Amino acid sequence: MALGLAANSIIISQNKAFTSFSLSASKLLSNRPSHPQSQRICPITITATASSSIAKATLSDFQVQDSNPTSTSTTWSEFARNVSGEWDGYGAEFSKEGMPIELPESVVPEAYREWEVKVFDWQTQCPTLAEPEGQDRLLTYKSIKLLPTVGCEADAATRYSIDERSVGGGEDNNKVSAFAYQASGSYVAVWPIEDLGTHKLLELELEYCLVNPQDRESRVRIIQVVRVDSEKKMVLQKVRVFREQWYGPFRNGEQLGGCAIRDSGFAATDPTEALQVVGVWQGPHAVVSFDPSQNVSYDLLQELVDGDGDVRKSVRDECGLILLPKQLWCSIKESRDDETWSEVGWLFDHGRAITSRCIFAAGKLKASLYIYI
Repeated sequence: MALGLAANSIIISQNKAFTSFSLSASKLLSNRPSHPQSQRICPITITATASSSIAKATLSDFQVQDSNPTSTSTTWSEFARNVSGEWDGYGAEFSKEGMPIELPESVVPEAYREWEVKVFDWQTQCPTLAEPEGQDRLLTYKSIKLLPTVGCEADAATRYSIDERSVGGGEDNNKVSAFAYQASGSYVAVWPIEDLGTHKLLELELEYCLVNPQDRESRVRIIQVVRVDSEKKMVLQKVRVFREQWYGPFRNGEQLGGCAIRDSGFAATDPTEALQVVGVWQGPHAVVSFDPSQNVSYDLLQELVDGDGDVRKSVRDECGLILLPKQLWCSIKESRDDETWSEVGWLFDHGRAITSRCIFAAGKLKASLYIYI
């Protein structure tokens, strides 16, 4: 299946107010210190006021319009610096209705079972390394789940599973269909999951990594697992959420935060309130666009570029909204143009959020919008 990543935007707003202002996305974040520190598919209405248009294309037929090698190299180097390191935290899985899913009983310590304590969260590691230089940009990372432990046995936790992935570094090294990145360390990736025997597409994993603009050592990864049916309709199956913090330079997962980790399990905490995220949002954005008129090869890795202060407006309602804990949410909706909109968001402060969207048509990605609100 051909999938194309076309655009990404950043939006800032004063909650439901219509006031807009200009702010460069590349200046929103400060550098990291050197020390560690049953779902309904509903119509969606989106109003865009930005002057730059979003190209609608599949990956097999577009060409990058703005490809400044120096700019791309500089941004990739900054992205590599910010995304690399040991990211430890907690992860959980949620149903398509947003309900937390318990861990398998076989992995839960007997003490918890005796006390009838339900366990929803994995302690996780995500050692990540991006090569800052070189012609072939390369990002590799591992999503590691650790067996639950009692007390501070976490310092000697046993690995339950390892999911290793790579982006860039040549065609033979890639299983990702599209990847957009920002200097802050945020990114969007589309992963086709195929049957190993028939190579038939089983699911898409839409991975959104959002870095807190107020704290570059804090981020969330939200992964929507989506099935594409025989009519090319996209149906959400489940959602995975990882809340992670940076604990130091890359060590390939050899060092674990353990009891020193600066967070705790979150899956069973209260979900986000809908009133905090619905309404009108607007502000400046960052975008990468493609030219579908040129039948040329494409670059899977694309940089997000500031939108020159243009204002983009969107309207979000409660229809199809999946409310998750820790000020997170997501949705998958159909638009009136027979497009499917996938969205995730993080309300990191009152009236301020990061939202990332992917736009699909007939199961093929047409655009991705990265929004700072």
